Amino acid sequence: MTTSRIPTLENLYDVTQKHQDNRGYCTLQWRRGKLLVKPPGQVKQPYLPSLNSKRSLVECLQHSPVSLVSIDPKLGEGLLRFWADACEEAKKPIFLSIPAGNKLPNQPLKQLQRLIDGIAAFVLLLLASPAMLALIVLMHVYSPGSLFCGEWRVGERGKLFRAMKFRTQNITLLGRWMSKYSLDNLPQLLNVLRGDMSLSGSRCWTLEDAVQLNKLPEITALWEVDAQSHLLHLDSQTL
Repeated sequence: MTTSRIPTLENLYDVTQKHQDNRGYCTLQWRRGKLLVKPPGQVKQPYLPSLNSKRSLVECLQHSPVSLVSIDPKLGEGLLRFWADACEEAKKPIFLSIPAGNKLPNQPLKQLQRLIDGIAAFVLLLLASPAMLALIVLMHVYSPGSLFCGEWRVGERGKLFRAMKFRTQNITLLGRWMSKYSLDNLPQLLNVLRGDMSLSGSRCWTLEDAVQLNKLPEITALWEVDAQSHLLHLDSQTL
């Protein structure tokens, strides 16, 4: 028998009339092991205090049967980043919920393109490794601290991933020089090796792009949405 990880909640309210401006509030829908995170709508459901605390949300996701999370870009960049960070820590994949507009490319061609990208990225990494090692040494000397940082990007089929970069501070001469020649993007060759992004084709969108455009080209939604949906029942589901 499964039990809820969220404390007992008694009162329901209309989210369009109350708490609409709450930073962490959103509508949750449950579909075949997938959690859909949407903007508030004409739906009555409990207020979830865990949505205001990253630590609590991470714990809920870790102890839930959620296989992946789909989030609507209409929620705004702040909530997208909040949920992406929590899903990353909980080791749950997160996708943008976007309309399926284009057909997926032919699967054999897609696999061939991924193989070519992987080989090219590996060769480029070997060639760039002396320069990357030199940059790491210079960063240790002139800009101590963490070497890498990750920025959220929208990948294939709307999947969110962290694009790796060298951490640069534009206030330093080294940081300005690395940014000028895009040397801070060299670690993204590792993203290509992992299949997160491609060396060719359109660039990956940022979360800001996703919110502003709200319709991303050349990306297809992960699954087809059923006509019938079911609200997440907190008293019977482990979340």
